[in-house]
Amino acid sequence: MSVMNGPVGRERFNLRNEVAVIPPWAIAIAAVTFICITVLFDTVVWRHGGPTTPFRILLSLLPATILAFLALLVGYVNADAGRRGMNRTLWTIVAIFVPNAIGFILYFLLRNPIRSHCPRCAAEADLHVNYCPACGYGFHPTCSHCKAGLRTTDRFCANCGTAIKPQP
Repeated sequence: MSVMNGPVGRERFNLRNEVAVIPPWAIAIAAVTFICITVLFDTVVWRHGGPTTPFRILLSLLPATILAFLALLVGYVNADAGRRGMNRTLWTIVAIFVPNAIGFILYFLLRNPIRSHCPRCAAEADLHVNYCPACGYGFHPTCSHCKAGLRTTDRFCANCGTAIKPQP
């Protein structure tokens, strides 16, 4: 994947790619959780009878689905933090132990951008930086005077006002 794809500093959202990030261990835990909670409700909660069968099934599936989804979300946070160069263990613990889904919200608000590879040296770099930290390759056009990032349509630098020479 080239660093030059898409607008500077913006990530493209693709649900299929994001779901593919979920590790197999999280999928296995979610499946086991779903089955165990459903069986637990059927054998323990409803053993002395209860509501009608369709209502029992619905009440059994609801907590099982919620807990399985949380297991998938924890797996996603763990894998996504790794691909963004963040501390996987820390963010997984925050997602699990900070109550009321605030840990997940914090993660999604504070996460780093996805890292990409430099086309010249293949070193990892953030999409929003102007230069490769390993070889100095320029990812985006910059002002010759103040080195601020520019758009290809800019005629003047928005940071210092320097006139931009058109690129051939």
